[in-house]
Amino acid sequence: MPRDMTHQRVGAISNAHVGREFEASAQRFFASRGVELKLSHKVKIGAGDVKKGHKFDLGCGQRKIIVECKSNRWTNTSNIPSAKLTVWNEAMYYFSLAPNSYRKIMFVLRHECERRGVTLATYYLKAYGHLVPSNVEFWEYDETTQEATCLRPAAGLA
Repeated sequence: MPRDMTHQRVGAISNAHVGREFEASAQRFFASRGVELKLSHKVKIGAGDVKKGHKFDLGCGQRKIIVECKSNRWTNTSNIPSAKLTVWNEAMYYFSLAPNSYRKIMFVLRHECERRGVTLATYYLKAYGHLVPSNVEFWEYDETTQEATCLRPAAGLA
């Protein structure tokens, strides 16, 4: 396999670098709207009485906000990146275990599949929306305009 094919983005140093760059973009986006978030924000989560610290990509303890960032794209052949969407499902599980007092935001890259005529986030919400907790906001970030759109507000916040 050619070396470039092992990475999420052609020319990227690694998947971790791509993820960190996207987290920084998300952090700048929220800061431009007066919401200061720290990287690797730890929150105690758990299904029962036992809680354990989990690091969310971004967050703020004072304002009680947690954010997961995903910069995934459709495959080069317009196929569904199923393994990557499994990680989105995992993020939904962590959100479901986080305290209800937190504002929960899934912040994803806007990537449209020309063949399908749909963005990856829109596809995910249609196919996996039943796994998204009602108190999770879904935001889609456009790298070109550096703007984001809320595709799905949290219940009660619309």
